[in-house]
Amino acid sequence: MPVTDSGADHSSLEPTPIDDRERYSRQVLFPGIGERGQERLRAGHAAVVGVGATGAATAGLLARAGIGRLTLIDRDFVEPSNLQRQMLFDEDDARAALPKAEAARQHLQRINSSVELTTHIADLVPANVTELLAGADIVLDCTDNFETRYLLNDLCVRDSRPWIYAAAVGAYAATMNILPRGFDGMEPTACLACIFPSAPVGNVETCDTAGILSTAVNLAASLQVTEALKLLTGQTHLMRRTLLSHDLWTGERSEIATGKPRAGCEVCGRREFRALAGDSRPHITLCGRNSVQIHEHDRPVDLVALRERLAPLGEVRGNGMLLRFSRPPHTLTVFPDGRALIQGTTDVGLARSIYARFLGS
Repeated sequence: MPVTDSGADHSSLEPTPIDDRERYSRQVLFPGIGERGQERLRAGHAAVVGVGATGAATAGLLARAGIGRLTLIDRDFVEPSNLQRQMLFDEDDARAALPKAEAARQHLQRINSSVELTTHIADLVPANVTELLAGADIVLDCTDNFETRYLLNDLCVRDSRPWIYAAAVGAYAATMNILPRGFDGMEPTACLACIFPSAPVGNVETCDTAGILSTAVNLAASLQVTEALKLLTGQTHLMRRTLLSHDLWTGERSEIATGKPRAGCEVCGRREFRALAGDSRPHITLCGRNSVQIHEHDRPVDLVALRERLAPLGEVRGNGMLLRFSRPPHTLTVFPDGRALIQGTTDVGLARSIYARFLGS
């Protein structure tokens, strides 16, 4: 049957508004949310730090749930290797090498235009962390390094602000709620420094060396966002007080009690905020033309083991005194004490991201 042109200019028609009552109708039916809970979500403000694999899934879940305001912070850009697990991004984003925070903003705006989105294409550091996270009711860690996590821990403990740690690598996913002293009249949980007094040293598995399953990412995000929904709807008493971890490939599951702070913890006990002061950050300098040097103090690296991990990912050469890994347009030269030269950029944030991707942080 032929189609005739009615003469109407359909391109000029205004899009039909989405009725929020219909949008959230199934969520409101859930007794844990209800009408009152949905209203509280609309008034809530969550910050997502890191909009890579876990962060993309977390941000998408929060936007679909109807969070009123969402702050996104990320220093990286979309690459083809992200598409397997970073659920908000598509091939066009990778071809354009869009900053992840901006690509996420564009997709989330189409998912739920009623969410107020604030994005920062930035490296979260002591100098900007207070400003960029101002006003957030809860902070969700979706980063790939302990350096930033200790910074979040310092800020949130200092300001009595709840945050949720999340990690995913290989088939492994883990999350932990941190409820600082003074928050909502609740008994405080352990903070990150209570459980991990110092960051892992030496060769640390990352997504670029150990791989990652998208299912592990989505599990971490789902656990994290569910806990955030409890908090944002005023049900903090239901929040889990354990470090929960799953290996989806082996089926192993474990929980470590985190219900009470560790006696003598330097952060939540003695309130010594070294990460916030910048004392524990690796020293970073511009080093000659188009390169950045990162000084990691007291971090011995097994160059033989590192070479085995990096060999499938690019050209690797070494002489026992250093290891050079080439992945154009960048070259990473690593020394046994953890010091590294990143050639091919003068962008400190990008250099730190490359270091974290291939050595962990």
